[in-house]
Amino acid sequence: MPPVASNSARRAWLVVALLMPVALLNYLDRQMLASMQSSVMESIPSLGQAENREELWGFMLGQFKWVYAVFSLVGGYIADRFSRRLTICGSLSVWSLVTWWTGHVETYDELLWARSLMGISEAFYIPAALALITDYHTGRTRSRAVGCHQMAIYCGVIAGGFGGYVAADPYLGWRFAFTACGTFGMVYAVPLVALLRDVGCTTSEDAAARQSPLGAGRELVVNRSFALLVLYFTLPAMAGWVVRDWMPAILKKEFDIGQGQAGVAATLYWQVAAIVGAIAGGWLADRWMQSTRRGRIYTSALGMALIVPAIFGVGNAGTLAVAVAFLILFGLGWGLFDCNNMPILSQIVRPELRATGYGIMNFVSISCGGLADWGFGVLRDRNVPLNAIFGTFASLAVASIVLVLLIRPRE
Repeated sequence: MPPVASNSARRAWLVVALLMPVALLNYLDRQMLASMQSSVMESIPSLGQAENREELWGFMLGQFKWVYAVFSLVGGYIADRFSRRLTICGSLSVWSLVTWWTGHVETYDELLWARSLMGISEAFYIPAALALITDYHTGRTRSRAVGCHQMAIYCGVIAGGFGGYVAADPYLGWRFAFTACGTFGMVYAVPLVALLRDVGCTTSEDAAARQSPLGAGRELVVNRSFALLVLYFTLPAMAGWVVRDWMPAILKKEFDIGQGQAGVAATLYWQVAAIVGAIAGGWLADRWMQSTRRGRIYTSALGMALIVPAIFGVGNAGTLAVAVAFLILFGLGWGLFDCNNMPILSQIVRPELRATGYGIMNFVSISCGGLADWGFGVLRDRNVPLNAIFGTFASLAVASIVLVLLIRPRE
């Protein structure tokens, strides 16, 4: 490999390495709350003593996603128009401050405000980070690079799954966990802003910088393949959010186990499987692309084919072991699906609109995910069977397979 090419490859992988701790924190800060539900409710009387506490909890989870979804539109456009680097570092700094504050709230209203502010600040990260990675990884390593970043997200969910044990520890507690994570994030933002670099195409001279938000949105919306990708990205994500946010509580209630054990069982196994799926999916997609430009689409569809029976099985599991087995299958499929969304987007829109496009995808997907979280809480309060709820999610995943196969990547 020529020296210039070698230096370029090292810089490309350095960007991924620098962003992986940020991605881990991005999801650790979210997931902890799900695994600490019982402890948080007990320490906030206005929440724990409410008759409709499940509905209130679901609304809070949904509120985070609705705010996150709206500001994903803003974050994606800003990352395309100005600087991906500054967008990433600013997002990390603000959400870490909010994470620290979350450890000090005393009422349900304060918790609701904290989660809303976290949704605003975190919304700027993912579109900018994935766009920066695809800016650097332009060839055969794109799916693998995105897969490595998504692996860090899964590790964050795994770490968050142990939050139940931290929350139950009399010497630590849930407030300590949020305070510590927030402090670490604010500290890490300092070297990150010095080491991270934008690619030359993301400057103010670029075409996207001269394009209005309305013009950028119009160009994406009239793109048929982009519309299909948005739907494909959204339908399975509704089940994905419920699995992330509600599975600890589901397993605790259905199988009468402790908060700590439920948090680990609901996150560890399927997230480890998702890491395996992301590694395999990145390698398979990059290799498949050498023989057909639909290689990433086929790999993603294969992952979705695993997700369908997994979702159905989780809703019908009679034992904890069976539920965990289906969660593992879900994780394998999710890894194949998740590591190829931005690479597929990169095949159907021009580079200057990647972050904006992913922001729109996040807006639609997470808005629906928020409704799914809130709706799940309402349905559980009304004793709707789990198999009926998850059977509906499985049907949506079947439809999504058809959608992704209809996408036509550009030459």
